[in-house]
Amino acid sequence: MTKIIGLTGGIGSGKTMIANHFQSLGIAVYIADDEARKIMQTAEVVDAIKETFGVALFEGAILKRDRLAEIVFNDPEKLQLLNSIVHPAVKRHFKQWLLEHKECSIVIYEAAILFESGNYKDFDSIISVTAPLESRIQRVIERDKTTRDQVLGRINSQWTDEQRVSKSDYVILNIDSKIAKKKTEEILKILRIKQNDS
Repeated sequence: MTKIIGLTGGIGSGKTMIANHFQSLGIAVYIADDEARKIMQTAEVVDAIKETFGVALFEGAILKRDRLAEIVFNDPEKLQLLNSIVHPAVKRHFKQWLLEHKECSIVIYEAAILFESGNYKDFDSIISVTAPLESRIQRVIERDKTTRDQVLGRINSQWTDEQRVSKSDYVILNIDSKIAKKKTEEILKILRIKQNDS
């Protein structure tokens, strides 16, 4: 039976780096945010977004993601509306992906809002990636060419590190990438031992 491990962390924590490291160690990883981006271009989801948020968010058939992000990250109700469209579609897609990876003893499901979406209840274990707030802000400013206020808006729309850690089985502190990767390998060893024992 495949063990599904949730991997999460706030924006700028470095969870994608950890997900990539798991992949380099031979573990199949489902990157929920990447898949959600693709799913948001499917006809069914596009129609639901147009109906809920209006056609002004589209340039022809292309969704203006920056404009949508601006709207939802400043309005919890609108964020919830968007999630209610996208999350069920991602869940269906992940079920299909799992079938394609049923020979794997361990898979990783990486998502920024694992707890906020309630998805965490579906997993066998949860790993949270944390990092100091200032490091996270700087990483996102450099990566997304955005402003400090915009980054803080997104951070404030997510759970805090303390909230995530309190519900996690494992925590990776990502200040130094080498140390964080070593911790990832230690956790994988433990997960493999547990899987063999079950």
